[in-house]
Formats: sequence, C-alpha cells, structure tokens
Amino acid sequence: MKKPFNFFSPERFKQLFVSIIILVVSIGVLYKLIENTRNFATFSYTTFLDKVEQNAVKRIQVSGNNIFGVLKDGTAFETVIIGDPALWPLLRKYKIDIVAENVGTDWTFIIMLTLIVIFAIGFCIWLLMRQAKNLGGSGNIFNMGKNRARMFLPSEIKERFSSVAGAAEAKEDLVEVIDFLRNPGKYKKLGAKIPRGILLVGEPGNGKTLLARAVAGEANCPFFNISGSDFIEVFVGIGAARVRDLFSQARKHAPCIVFIDEIDAVGRQRGSGISGGGNDEREQTLNQLLSEMDGFVQTKTPIIVLAATNRPDVLDKALLRPGRFDRRVVVPYPDLQSREEILNLHAKNVEIASDINMKKLARGTPGFSGADLANLINEAAVIATRKNKEKVEIVDFEEARDKILLGKEIKSMQLTKEDQKLIACHEAGHALVRLLLPKFSDPLHKVTIIPRGMALGVTHSMPEREKYIQTKEEVEAVIMAGFGGRAAEEIVFGTITTGAASDFQMTTRMLRGMVTKYGMSENVGKVIYDPASQEYPYSQHAAEVIDQEVKKLADEYYEKTLRLLNENREKLDLLTEKLLEKETLYAGEIYELLGIEAREQHKLI
Repeated sequence: MKKPFNFFSPERFKQLFVSIIILVVSIGVLYKLIENTRNFATFSYTTFLDKVEQNAVKRIQVSGNNIFGVLKDGTAFETVIIGDPALWPLLRKYKIDIVAENVGTDWTFIIMLTLIVIFAIGFCIWLLMRQAKNLGGSGNIFNMGKNRARMFLPSEIKERFSSVAGAAEAKEDLVEVIDFLRNPGKYKKLGAKIPRGILLVGEPGNGKTLLARAVAGEANCPFFNISGSDFIEVFVGIGAARVRDLFSQARKHAPCIVFIDEIDAVGRQRGSGISGGGNDEREQTLNQLLSEMDGFVQTKTPIIVLAATNRPDVLDKALLRPGRFDRRVVVPYPDLQSREEILNLHAKNVEIASDINMKKLARGTPGFSGADLANLINEAAVIATRKNKEKVEIVDFEEARDKILLGKEIKSMQLTKEDQKLIACHEAGHALVRLLLPKFSDPLHKVTIIPRGMALGVTHSMPEREKYIQTKEEVEAVIMAGFGGRAAEEIVFGTITTGAASDFQMTTRMLRGMVTKYGMSENVGKVIYDPASQEYPYSQHAAEVIDQEVKKLADEYYEKTLRLLNENREKLDLLTEKLLEKETLYAGEIYELLGIEAREQHKLI
C-alpha cells in the first residue's frame, strides 16, 4: 500500500524548525510595529480620573469598556472604565467632548491578524518558490516533479568507442546493446530480448560515464543523463514523480538510453535507515524506478537503462534481479596494454618528444586509473611549460608521476649531512636487496633521496608485466626488500631510526596475509583467519598462535636481509656514496656502478 504523503521528510526537520523560528520572530516584529504605530499611553482608571479633575482631558471616545482619549497637550491615551455612576457627571462638569460607539468588531485586531496571516503565507510561498527554483531551475513549484535529466541528441554526442582506450572486455559486452538499438528486428526474429538494464561497475576514474556516452554515440540514439542524487529532495514523492517523468520522456524518444550515474544514491538497500525505517523519499523513488524498469505495466518501446556505481554491494537486491539490471559490466583498472593505449590517446594533443617510450611509461604506472593517466599527461605538460620547453620530455613524466604518487618536491627542507647519509643508506638498502633477488623481485627503476610529500626518499620498481598472482618466493622478496632499509641502517650505523615505519606497515600486512589468507605458514596451516569476517571466526588461542607465527617469520626474513647486505657491504657503501653525490640514480646507472648484469635495457636519463 502506498505510504501517505508527508509534506516534509524527517531528515529536513531541522530546516523546518529554523524556518518556523524565523517566521515566529518575524510575526513578533510585525506585531510590535503595529503596536508602535498606535502610540497610545496606557492610564490606570485612577490616573484617568486625576487627569479629568485637573481639566487636562480634551476629548474621549467610548467603545464598550474601553476609553480612547486625547489630552489637551496632544497625548493619546487609553484606559478601561469600571461601573462608576459618578464618572459621567464628572465628565459633563469639565465639558469633555464625548463620542460613543456601539460595541462591535475590533477592526485593529482583525487588520493586524490579517496582515500576519498574509505575511506567513507569503513567507511559506517564498520558501517553496526558492526550493522549486533550486530543484527544477524555475520558480514554478508545480515543476518540482519534472525530471532533471539532460537529453543529448545523436548529433550532440561525439564520443565513440574509439574515444575510449582500453576496457576491451567492457566494450564487447556493450556491443550487443548497440546492435540491438540499431537492428532491433534482428533479435526479435529469434525471440531474443536485450537486457533492460546494464550496470557498469568500477572504481572512480576508470571510464564508466565515458563508456555510457560512447554507447549512445555508437548507437546513434538519444541519450538521457541524470545523477542518482537528482531524484532525492526535501519533499516526499518528488523523486518518484521525477522517475515517472523521466521514463515518460524516454518513451517519447525511444529507442534511447537512460544513464543514471552514481545509482547507489537512490538504489541502496531498503529498510537500512534509522531503526530499520529507511528514508521515505529515497525508498519511494526506488520503488518507482523498480516499477518503471520491470513493473506490472509492460512497454514495447526499447529503453535501455545504463547505470554506474562503485558500490554494487549496497544496492537493493530487487534492482539487481533479472528483468531489471540483467547484466553487470565490470570496468577494472587498466592493465599494461590498456594503460599504453590510454596514454597514447591523451598524448595526441600534447607535444611529446619522439624518444619517449609509452610502453615503458605504462609499465611504471601500475594501479593508475584512466583519469590518473590523463592527469599524468597533463601534469607533465604543465611541468614542461613551466620550464619553457618546446616538447614534453621523459624527465617531465618522471616528475609528474612522483608528484602524483608522493607529492611535490620539498625544496625548503633542511637536512643535516648525517640525516642525508642515513636516508641514502636506507634507500640503498631497499634497492640493493631488490638487485640481489633478481628472480623474485620487480626490476629496479630508480632511487632518489629527494623529499616528496611525507617521504624522505623513494625506491621505485618497474614491473615487467601485470602480476595477478604471486609465488611465495616473490612475497618473501617483497618483504625482504621492505626490511632492507632498516637492515642497512643497523649494519652501517649500528643504530636504528624511525624511518622504517611505513616499511613495517607494508611488511606486516604481507606477513599477516601469508599466515591468515594465503596458507603459506606450515605452523598455522592452510586455513583462513579473518578477524573482520563473521564467516571465519577463530579462538583467542588461534590469535596468539597467529601473532607468534607473524613475529617468527618477520625475524627470519629480517635475519636473511641482514646476511644478504652484510655479504654485499661494499656495494651498499658504494651505492650510498653515489646517492649522496647525485641524489637520484636510475637503474642503468646503478647496474653499471655495482657491476651487476641488467635484467633489461635501461636508458640513462
């Protein structure tokens, strides 16, 4: 059964309360102004008799038990008479002009009340008009139920699949949608039905919105674009009305595509609000959306709903069932090949040096989204422009990447020579461990002791390929490389510093993963222990065993790291001295300096 209409939703009570306070204060001010315009002095009955006997009263007006009068000095007054038969002879004695009127309506009070009511109604209308203007773009409160979607005609949509680099699998899933919109009879002939809704799932910046526009451009059909938050407003029922209006407009322009960005704003699981009651406005909007997509009334017009979210786990189950969002298209972070395509696409309008290897640049940006890669190109162009260069060079891309990952270079930081040597030794330890474990660690890219953001120095690697799984030996190599900085400090200086805190965060995470997730500990066994999950509970004794095993493994790998660096102490000292001299060393320089065979061809920059 449909819920009753509530003028204000509960979460807007604070705004309503403030409006009421403003209204009450305004009414009080208005009442005070009316009182002030009367400018009457209030006399007691005794004072009034004294004024009469002093022959100071000029005239009076009697209205029931009220007397309004004027003194001879022009002062207006009012008083209330009592049953005193001696009053009238006294007034006659002093020849006071008396005007009497029948007791009737107090027009002053009625006028004042009318003005207050008019003001209150006007104030409420003003609030509604302002809200309507904010919601619907005009001052007409009757247009609040109109949808706020922007419609793009085919001629306005310039994006095609060629505008979207990477995301090959997502494009394949969407090709069927395009083919259906172009040739619906082809599918109807065999009784096939195209999905009513397609949910694009992926982290922010991976191109979900761009893919939706490319689908509309390839299909050559109208495209309605709206955000999930555009449905939710202060008044209960407005969102549902907008959903109805949106699909009504879409049917008039069918075949078409309706794209709802950030659908989790309106499609969250119902009954998840305070005390399980949820939000009336959001739930009514969601109910209407469910009905429009696959309700009792069926339509023959081909309307395909595309939606995008990075939180599919919070969506209502009814929204994800077959018949509504039948298909889920995952838009993941781009892999190596996709990153190279994205970089080439965004570099078309930028003057780039001819010797830049985009594949190598893509290898150095694992985990970057499409938006991050576009930002990388732009940052490099900005840096090159600041240096008055004619073309963007590889050093500009290196600086742009470091700025995005770590922050801007800190030139104002004053470090002592001892601090600089500690930092150089620490980073040399990280780099040398990677070089001495060539089979299991990623190739070294560069080492720098230039402070950036929160980091005093950084050791960069250059993955040879995309890694989706890791062997135990590779995990061990990552942990030992993380311990390399602290081990180098202990070997060279005989002391330890606070500089390894972030390294220990990484190594602890990897060690606990080996013990509790990956089954890489013989003592604990091949069992999952996840404290954040109710599916895999474990006892306090198991927790103690896990802690002991993590510490044991950490001590073993740290000892291995110490031995490895002690055996190569000359290389450690040589790399430390060179870092102090040049501050930044690239892989090619390090291989040549230490006499280690390079795993790949590195270019000196």
